[in-house]
Amino acid sequence: MTATIPSATGQPLDRVDGYAKVSGRARYSAEIPIPDMAYAYVVGSRIAAGRVTGIDASAAQAEEGVLAVLTRQTLPRIAEQPPLIPSLAGTAAPGQTFFPVQDDTVHYAGQPIALVVADTWERAQHAARLLRVSYEETPPVTTLDQGRDLAYEPERIFGGWIPGRSERGDVAAGLREADVTVDGTYTYAANNHNPLEASCTTAQWDGDDLLLYDATQGVNATQMTVSRLLGIPMSRIRVIGHYVGGSFGSKAMIHAHPTLAAMAARAVGRPVKLFLTREQMFTSVGHREEQEQQVTLGATREGRLTAIRHLKLSPTSHFDDWAEPSVGTSSQIYACPHYEGAYRLFRANTMTPTFMRAPGEASGMHALECSLDELAHELGLDPIELRLRNHTEVDAMTGHPWSSSGLRECYERGADRFGWAGRDPRPGTRREGDWLIGTGMATASYPVAPLANPQRARARLYADGTAVVQAATPDFGTGVATVMAQVAADGLGLGVDRCRFESGDTDLPNIAAAVGSAGAGMISAAVHSAATALRRQLVDSAVADPGSPLFGADPVRVVVRDGVMTAGAASESYSDLLRRTLRPDAEAVGQWNPPAHDVPYGMMTFGAQFAEVAVDADLGVVRVRRMTGAFAPGRVLNAKTARSQLMGGMLWGLGQALLEANHMDPDTGHWVSSSLGEYLVPVNADAPDVDVELIEVEDDVVNPLGVKGVGEIGQVGVSAAIANAVHHATGRRIRELPITIEDLI
Repeated sequence: MTATIPSATGQPLDRVDGYAKVSGRARYSAEIPIPDMAYAYVVGSRIAAGRVTGIDASAAQAEEGVLAVLTRQTLPRIAEQPPLIPSLAGTAAPGQTFFPVQDDTVHYAGQPIALVVADTWERAQHAARLLRVSYEETPPVTTLDQGRDLAYEPERIFGGWIPGRSERGDVAAGLREADVTVDGTYTYAANNHNPLEASCTTAQWDGDDLLLYDATQGVNATQMTVSRLLGIPMSRIRVIGHYVGGSFGSKAMIHAHPTLAAMAARAVGRPVKLFLTREQMFTSVGHREEQEQQVTLGATREGRLTAIRHLKLSPTSHFDDWAEPSVGTSSQIYACPHYEGAYRLFRANTMTPTFMRAPGEASGMHALECSLDELAHELGLDPIELRLRNHTEVDAMTGHPWSSSGLRECYERGADRFGWAGRDPRPGTRREGDWLIGTGMATASYPVAPLANPQRARARLYADGTAVVQAATPDFGTGVATVMAQVAADGLGLGVDRCRFESGDTDLPNIAAAVGSAGAGMISAAVHSAATALRRQLVDSAVADPGSPLFGADPVRVVVRDGVMTAGAASESYSDLLRRTLRPDAEAVGQWNPPAHDVPYGMMTFGAQFAEVAVDADLGVVRVRRMTGAFAPGRVLNAKTARSQLMGGMLWGLGQALLEANHMDPDTGHWVSSSLGEYLVPVNADAPDVDVELIEVEDDVVNPLGVKGVGEIGQVGVSAAIANAVHHATGRRIRELPITIEDLI
């Protein structure tokens, strides 16, 4: 009998970079010390629509320490504008197909119109205030009410990846066949990006070579984008981003500041640091757009869905057809013969919106799952039972079987952990003093991202028995250095303490930007490929070497544990092999090719969310008391970091449900909130008890290790579960996000 080899993968190991982060040893992009540093301050437009008629820079240029004032007259022209392609495609990924400070047109408030470069940050900021800018202003279009009559149906959205309309069957006929219909219009305030680390780039030229320290989810995406915009070879650009202080989509696409920093550094002939202020984060890195969604459901008296219609209206920029893909999942996860989903956009004075955690599903599943809760109430069915009656083992849009599911188990185990059984379905029946108590649930689902290009990693084993595995991906808080060391350890047959993961540098093998929950799957696949290739290389070397105790052994029967290769009674360690053959190290590059887009499987991650709320009957205050999430993310690489990701997503969902909101002033086109003093996010006092259940399911389609990822799905369904719980507590169906006190009193 062959002994079972313990696996490092899946173990809840502590983060290897934890000490560096909490002690301050970790250096983020704004903290890189470079001699002779200059600082660039971005000057944003004060108007939202019109043009710049003049910039008087004389007072600013006269200030001590000011090195340059760069305007459209003095800033170089870009070489070309790359198309808007999501960063997971492994190509240039500009945040929008408009590069600022090139002409006098103003498209949105805060749009960069000039750069001030000085020898200190304070001097650059002060001089920027001395610029005298004149404008010719036109009325802006910013809100849903202003743009409704201007809306059009785009052919495709999301960088061209997703059709603007998708249908099956005949929705009108399905609604006629229905015994019960529900129809609801859901509105969502815009959400803005506020990671702990604001975006920053430090640029340094050495002749024709450019070095960028960039806070980004994809150093290769930054490299390719800046290369295209500046018209210089990629081989001349190196991008480093070892530590990134959170992103959640704000650093997924590559916005203007890395290229502007490079332009400024070349203009003044010294390194330049450009970092965005907290206020500039609201106007410079995209956002989740304000939106309106209408969901119409038809069902039989027994609760079988006959029709789903899901429509969305939202603003986009003047230059891109962008909408987060909110209606897609509605077509896939429930058995229903008739479906219609469509987007309508209108051109607004805004920058192009972008990814924000669970882009599309966080908003789309809210509307769908609240509508299903309403349907369950109308039919007198338990909300879980309604979902089970419409459960499907195939992607309802394509008919392809799921590569793996686990959704039924998520309902069952989540409900059991939460204590769903015995719930009185009648709204407003449970009360504790002044508090009305309610519970709600919702399905969570998130598609496995369709990667487009090969992913690579390199593994190197040294003669002392230690190993380094390398890939370009940055770590933006997910624990990738820890998790990939675990994957490498299993692939090589080493202890995890003997493995180290290096990342965040374009000099390392290429990895696409880790967005859309794709990071864990694609990076682990590349690391696993490199580690197993190196293990096979060393085993093959040993069995072919007459000097090895393993000479002549069948390589398939060689087992590696703790760096020792064993076949029967014969064994040799990696270290002995390398030293005996006078090799200081051995290395291999591994490559993983993602599944083709037409693979005959539906690929989706599933989960179930449960929430209990207390609503003050007189004041309308909502407190989330506890949340339970059960998720089936394929294989779990590290139980501790996975739970951390899921818990973070669930708490963000609480913020989406009750706090996060921004609005544009219809007259000025400015965001009403432009700092964390005004834009509300959850704090520790808002956090309830959060219970996370991980359900591992086997999946041999998505990637070699069967990893689907957990970064996005933790947020999906949370706002719906909370809104459904509010209805259960109060009997009031709130169709706006966030739910505010004003909605409940």
